[in-house]
Amino acid sequence: MSDHSEHESHGGHGGHETHHGPYVRIWAVLLALLVVSVAGPIVASFIEHRPTALAITLSTAFGIAVVKAYMVVKNFMHINFAQRFVPYLVVTMLVFMFLFFAGAAPDVMKAEGRNWVKPSWIADNAEYQQHHPGGAPGGEHH
Repeated sequence: MSDHSEHESHGGHGGHETHHGPYVRIWAVLLALLVVSVAGPIVASFIEHRPTALAITLSTAFGIAVVKAYMVVKNFMHINFAQRFVPYLVVTMLVFMFLFFAGAAPDVMKAEGRNWVKPSWIADNAEYQQHHPGGAPGGEHH
């Protein structure tokens, strides 16, 4: 019976708030970063100087996304308690992703390349979008 009265004197939870404290703080920081990452492009839309607006949009979108991803991995996935080879695997995976993107981007992001041309249906789609900005090709015909 005395055990029950001790729990009641601590608000009925026995001090569980301290266990969730760091997670609630991290959640609050992630929520604040979400607000900043949403507000950044909105603020940038009111700036007339395009390079400044683009810099604000990209820094709030990608910069804050990297910070949030780091916080999630570090605090919720407990990567710092993992075996030593896990960070090396993550870094290796990121290097290979970058290499794949760097190798494929020049071909995909340009209209023409050495010994290749984008398929005609991509050009047709782009031309259609220029003449019909609101519609999608292959849609309902009247």
